[in-house]
Amino acid sequence: MDTAAMTAKMAEGQGFIAALDQSGGSTPKALKGYGIEEGAWSDDAGMFDLIHQMRVRIITSPAFTGDKVIGAILFERTMDGDADGRPVPTVLHDRGVVPFLKIDKGLEEEANGVQLMKPIPGLADLLGRARGLGVFGTKERSVVNLANRDGIAAIVRQQFEVAEAVIACGLMPIIEPEVNIKSPERAEADAILVEELHKALDALDADKTVMLKLSLPARPGSYDALIAHPKVLRVVALSGGYGRTDACAELAKNKGMIASFSRALLEDLRAQMSDAEFDKALGAAIDEIYAASTHKVAEAA
Repeated sequence: MDTAAMTAKMAEGQGFIAALDQSGGSTPKALKGYGIEEGAWSDDAGMFDLIHQMRVRIITSPAFTGDKVIGAILFERTMDGDADGRPVPTVLHDRGVVPFLKIDKGLEEEANGVQLMKPIPGLADLLGRARGLGVFGTKERSVVNLANRDGIAAIVRQQFEVAEAVIACGLMPIIEPEVNIKSPERAEADAILVEELHKALDALDADKTVMLKLSLPARPGSYDALIAHPKVLRVVALSGGYGRTDACAELAKNKGMIASFSRALLEDLRAQMSDAEFDKALGAAIDEIYAASTHKVAEAA
């Protein structure tokens, strides 16, 4: 797929984006969920090798194709790795799946109710390498814990600064200001975030577009205007700690929003499964998330 084809698939494709980008501190938890306990590796290299094996098993499964999975977000080591002797982005292209790269390096300590992204050293070089491997875009995450306008405005400012650098390198940024679904001020934080995102989108040059990855909103339909914004290519949802059943139920209430789930996609997969069991479990998860992304229901009264 060339850039035009990937852009069209992201804008119009029926399906969802798989988030296969666990990194750093989240990797042991992901491996434990997969049935591999701490102690199964002796160092970081061994840990990352095990998570890479899990990801390769997913993306090479017959259940994982561009018919329902239109994109996949990769960790840097996964992007640089191989699957069946070929670069992972190439394997995804061949399956009709658009590759993205997680570029953030974790979060700062909380201030003003939010956690900004840590600095991203060597960003230009990383983006250039990603583009050379056929990656279409990036994903960069920060977190909103409270409905603090100054903090949320700072997050949006930082996100769009990074997005400008990504666009300058010819890639599509997925801006991810996650609202903590356990926040006591969740609905208010959603509302402030929508306002701040609108301001930033309106200020974006007319020839630039971004994608948004947002928490499932406290009030369904809260993102309708963002979804319709001419500078937004697509709005995708993170599961944010919901199990798959609940995440899909919430997603189905939000028209125009598709999934970009990680834990909710992987929750039934285990290293000890036979290939047939693994493919069946992955296929069932994909079907459920696909349905919630493409078939919407009216909000319950």
